[in-house]
Amino acid sequence: MERIPILKMGNLLLVTIQVDMHDRLAMMLQDDLTNRISQTQAHGVLIDISALDIVDSFIGRILANIARISRVMDAQTVVVGMQPAVAITLVELGMSLTGIRTALNVEKGMTLLRSSLNETTNQVAATKWRVDDDAED
Repeated sequence: MERIPILKMGNLLLVTIQVDMHDRLAMMLQDDLTNRISQTQAHGVLIDISALDIVDSFIGRILANIARISRVMDAQTVVVGMQPAVAITLVELGMSLTGIRTALNVEKGMTLLRSSLNETTNQVAATKWRVDDDAED
């Protein structure tokens, strides 16, 4: 059975879709990715769709679901490599892809994820510092 590989890079997961997406494969990706986030405790997911020429409304919804599920599991999602025709189709279908952050390519997507994760880490550290400081008073 065909599966999309999910690679672990530090605290990030990288998904590169190199085949035509059909509905069953998209659902398997959603399940596989959810399990990998849980297993690896990843904080970021980068999905490269640059090889996709067509994304229908179902695949668009699956991508949005992946982003929402990832967020609930404390991981941020960035989709990269969207072809202009795919972007146009998604807009024409009325899909806003709420919760999905995008970047032009893998390099920019990784930069976006890492900077976002650093901001989150700094916010958590600052909150912890304030809580610890308040406890001493």
